[in-house]
Amino acid sequence: MTTEILLTTNETWGFWGTIGHHADRGEAWALATTAIGEATGCAPEAVRDFLDSRNGRHFADDVANGLFAGFSLPAAIDAAVERWMGWSIGKRTEREHGIPRDLPYLTGWVMNCEIEAEIAD
Repeated sequence: MTTEILLTTNETWGFWGTIGHHADRGEAWALATTAIGEATGCAPEAVRDFLDSRNGRHFADDVANGLFAGFSLPAAIDAAVERWMGWSIGKRTEREHGIPRDLPYLTGWVMNCEIEAEIAD
């Protein structure tokens, strides 16, 4: 499956702004977009919006932790995706954001970005 890689709309914050302190932004963005798109099955716009969000910044922090642990950039991104897919949306997040409980954490937040974008249109 080929994932369309959209450009960031948030060069200051989110994943793009955070990962630039630790790795090549372009390479990291392409790898993260592809890995998240393949793991969640979400639309490229939703993946971009997730990476541009506050949670995208947290995802970049997780990737940076992998880099600090000695992983290569692709391995650090894959490990972060696996970790975020292994977590589940909990009761509080369901109540506060409407994301269904027990959905994989990464999928839930990417889908939430997609829904928020649809509401904003």
